Amino acid sequence: MRFGINTFLFTSPFNNDSVKLLRTFKKWGFDTVEIAVEDPSHIDPAHVKSALDENGLVCGSVCACLGPDRDLRGTPEQQQNSLDYMMAVIDQMVVLDCPSLIGPVYSSVGRADAVPPAEYKKQWKTVVKNLKTLCKYAEKKGKQICMEPLNRFETDFINTCDQALRMISDVNSPALKLHLDTFHMNIEEKDQPAAIRKAGKHLAHFHACGSDRGTPGNDHIDWPGIAKALKAVKYDGDVVIESFTQDVKVIARAAAIWRQIEPSREEIATKGVRFLKRTLR
Repeated sequence: MRFGINTFLFTSPFNNDSVKLLRTFKKWGFDTVEIAVEDPSHIDPAHVKSALDENGLVCGSVCACLGPDRDLRGTPEQQQNSLDYMMAVIDQMVVLDCPSLIGPVYSSVGRADAVPPAEYKKQWKTVVKNLKTLCKYAEKKGKQICMEPLNRFETDFINTCDQALRMISDVNSPALKLHLDTFHMNIEEKDQPAAIRKAGKHLAHFHACGSDRGTPGNDHIDWPGIAKALKAVKYDGDVVIESFTQDVKVIARAAAIWRQIEPSREEIATKGVRFLKRTLR
């Protein structure tokens, strides 16, 4: 099990100059970095890979950033934009030696509308078709797609582990895996450890966040229960802190961070990784 940090806690967008953060991440005790690639033009993956190597870090995952113009259940243009973007990111992952594209790959974040069952079923079929295409490309490149359920305020499409497992079954690709996040599970799952156990062998990526998006451990989440569940399913993937603060304005607005949740983002990172190592290892 490796412990990582998502770059959104410190910058948006991540670009070639952002590699100056890596030395600090290593000093704080992280093994991996989850890079949010908002647009492939923002980075030279060879430059980033060189900086990772110099600092003794790896890119454990790339976070897919799906805005309104990228949506696998949207207009034909939005669907194609999303596929083109994620395929370009997968190409960069080859250079980065990164195994996983993670996040809510099925739809734009923030699209949360009540639709009739017939429309939802139609959208579902559209996403299955598009994910089959994406997963074939990922398989060819030796990469995996880790799909993340989001809470009801950020999507109306896939909110729970059960829904994600049904999508995985319908797509039926070895490249499509499950990505669970304690923040979203805290809202949508009746029992987080039970959801992890249900995910089982399909679980390939894990976000560890406080219940309020703050420091893991400084909250009411059942971390001992989560630790037991991860051990029960023999989870050995990355555990990544994906928390947000008001410091990165565009992300604060997108994630509805309206107040200072913790004293500093450094505290989220340093106290968080110490807690996770102590609790999950």
